Parts: sequence; C-alpha cells; structure tokens
Amino acid sequence: MGWKTIDDIDMDGRTVLVRVDINVPVEAGVVTDTTRIDRIVPTVQDILKKGGRPVLLAHFGRPKGRPDPAMSLAVTLPALEAALGRKVAFAEDCVGAPAKKAVAAMQPGDVLLLENTRFHAGEEANDPAMAAALAALGQVYVNDAFSASHRAHASTEGIARLLPAAAGRQMEAELRALEAALGHPERPLVAIVGGAKVSTKLDLLGNLVGRVDHLVIGGGMANTFLAARGLEVGRSLAEHEMAGTARAILERAAAAGCSIHLPQDVVVAEALAPGVASRTVAADACPPDAMILDAGPATVAALEALFATARTVIWNGPLGAFETPPFDRATMAAAKAVARLTREGRLVSVAGGGDTVAARNRAGVAGDFTFVSTAGGAFLEWMEGKELPGVKALMAQG
Repeated sequence: MGWKTIDDIDMDGRTVLVRVDINVPVEAGVVTDTTRIDRIVPTVQDILKKGGRPVLLAHFGRPKGRPDPAMSLAVTLPALEAALGRKVAFAEDCVGAPAKKAVAAMQPGDVLLLENTRFHAGEEANDPAMAAALAALGQVYVNDAFSASHRAHASTEGIARLLPAAAGRQMEAELRALEAALGHPERPLVAIVGGAKVSTKLDLLGNLVGRVDHLVIGGGMANTFLAARGLEVGRSLAEHEMAGTARAILERAAAAGCSIHLPQDVVVAEALAPGVASRTVAADACPPDAMILDAGPATVAALEALFATARTVIWNGPLGAFETPPFDRATMAAAKAVARLTREGRLVSVAGGGDTVAARNRAGVAGDFTFVSTAGGAFLEWMEGKELPGVKALMAQG
C-alpha cells in the first residue's frame, strides 16, 4: 500500500490537521455544489470517533498569496455545518495568533476551519517556514485532498514531512482505485481518452500506449488521428499540424502491442448547435463542408463489444460534443455499457476529469462506476504517469 491511513495513527486527544479540498462553486454567497464538502465527511467523522480534534486546512480560489475577502473560506461554513451535522468554528487566519487561539479553544467533538491557506505566499511556494507554522498547530497530519496533491504546497507536501501523516478516507479510496486501475490492473485494460486537442494530452497518450491493452480515442482528438491517416474530416475540430505526432503515437502503440480504437462511423452536421440536422456516415466519408461531432452507432457497438472483453476501464474525456444534444449519444451509450458491466461485477471502472464526471452524471450512472474521481489536474497527471508531490510525501511515511 505504501501509506498510512487514519486507522494506523493514534489520534485520541490530539489535534489533527486535515488538508481538504472544499474549493467549491459559489453564487451570491451560497455554495451551489456541495460534492467536495460531502466527500470529506467520512474523514472528519472518523477522526472525531478516534478522539481527535479535526482542524481543516484548505484553499479557495486564487488570491495570489495575499488576503482577499472575496475568497474567504467563511462562505463554506453553512454547507460544512449542514454536511457534518454540527457547528464548525472558524479562524480568521491559518497561521499565527488567530489560528493558535482557535486551536487552543477546541474541546472534544469540536471541528475548526482555518482561513484560506493561499492568503499566504508561502503556501504555493512550499516555504518551509509556512509548513512549520502550520505543523505547529497540531500533532497529526491527514491529507484528504488528492485533487490538490499534484502541487508541492506547504499544506500538501511540506507539512507531511513534519508530522505523523496519513491518508484520509477520500484520499485512501482514490489511491486504492487508481492502483487497481493502472498500477496493478486486471487485464485486458481499456483506456478511453477524449477531448478537444491531442496537443494537451501528449503526455497522457504517451504513457498509456505503453501500459494499456486498448486505447480508445474520441472527441476532437479522434479527428486529428483520422486526418493523420489521410481521411477527410471537413470543417471538424482537428489539429492538422499534429499529424506527424499522431502517426508517431500510432507507431508506438503498435510496437507496444496496444490496440488503438478510432471511430468507424461518425455523426456529422453543418454546425454545432442544439437540434441541428445531423446524419451518420462512415469515418472515411465526412463531407468537406461538415463537422464531425460524435461517434456513430457502429462505433458504439464496437466499443460495447470491447468493454465486454475487458476487466478494467479507465476513462478521461467524452467521445463527442456531449454538451450539445444530440452529440452526446455515443458518450451516454458507452457510459451506460461500462456501468452495466460494473454492476454485474465484470469490470473495474474508474473515471475522472471535469467533463468525464459531468458526462457520467448526465447519463445517470456515476454511482455505478467503481470509482469516480473529482480530481481534475491530479487525476490527469496520475494518468500521465507523473509523480504527485502530496502523495509522495505520504508514501515517505508509509
């Protein structure tokens, strides 16, 4: 496993500094999506059950290293209290006298939220003095913010080297799921990568072709690969200047024994707009004045057959312009197929990335996947094979 969990550290009577990600959307001073807040509840509750006093560390927005009232974490208090079912105290700073006073006032059963860690330049600089100031507030550190652990910040990396450290419940679940999906997966392993541009996912594709059995490429990225193979893609979103790179990826995949799956048929239209007239054509028959906006039914059928032979699927990115019906059909159908196989116990399925999570939610199957990561950049960097500083720091104590 390589890291400690909440179960491995004595917390009774101790102050536990918990790095969480509650960087949630807010409109008119009200949290509009509590998903990230809801996900930290098991960690906080388990620390309380063990007799610990949880002190929450978090960032909010991009205040650029100085206090900004518009980015105060105080706005999250009502949602935090509702999720935890108890009062949450608040300190007007995450270090210094306000933080020390608030921590000292805690009683058993109390939960404390400290002000935005990014109000200090030392946070993003991973300043040792900042890490030490945070560490001085408690006796144990718990990281429950996988989504922030791809950055070496004082509250994610520096502090983990100064206190006994463990993974929170959400971090634990994330790491176990990712290990099952790409570390030591059951095979055959299928990766689905969609999105607009090949250029933004070169590291991802380069890592995956050497590690998976099948790589499904969708979205605008697929258009670039089709064009690289000499097919007409009309006015579709495509990076024609990346043709050489696309062909090199195809060659690397062939050498590694990784099968690349591109659309067999496509849904085309003259414009990307709701309700626009569309039709399905073979992948090599896109009209010059049309745009490829989704994969077609033959492609979906081939993917469903592929999933039926797989044991593990990891997914990042939609297969088409899913935000605009009817160009969400391939993504929805594929998601439902993966969900069904997962429910039947035939598949381990892990999905991550903002668009991917939104697509699963729209299909109504997010709860049927083995694991859905709320981490954006961290999930992508993990898929790219990069080392995540916040996770590495936990591993050092495992």
